[in-house]
Amino acid sequence: MNPKSHTLYDLDTMPWEQVTDQFQRKLVTGSEAMMAHLRLARGCVVPMHSHQNEQISYIISGTLRFLIGESEEEVMLGAGQVLHLPSHLPHAAEALEDTVGIDIFSPPRQDWLDGTDDYLRS
Repeated sequence: MNPKSHTLYDLDTMPWEQVTDQFQRKLVTGSEAMMAHLRLARGCVVPMHSHQNEQISYIISGTLRFLIGESEEEVMLGAGQVLHLPSHLPHAAEALEDTVGIDIFSPPRQDWLDGTDDYLRS
C-alpha cells in the first residue's frame, strides 16, 4: 500500500498574483479541486463567462453582485454567504465594495493556472 501525502499551505506567506489592477488571487491546487483566495477592489467587474468547472464562492468580507444565467438573474452575495454555480452556467460579478472571498473549483481551472484567462484580464 502506498500512503498518500499531504501539503500544508500558509496563505499569509503566499504572494498575491496581480491579475488586474482591481483583482488579486492566491491559488492552491490539488488533483481534483482548486481553492482561490481572492481580493476584488470596489468596482472590479468579472465579465460574463462560463466554464466546465463547478464553482463554490464564499464571501469573507464585502459584497459581490452576481448576474447568473442567460436571464442575468441578480444575486447579492455578502459576508458569510456561499453561492454554488454548476458547470457551464454563465455568470458575471461586480464588487460593490472591497471584497475578500474564497472560490472553490472542481476540477481545477486550467485557464487560471496557465494564464489563458483572457476574459478576466481584459
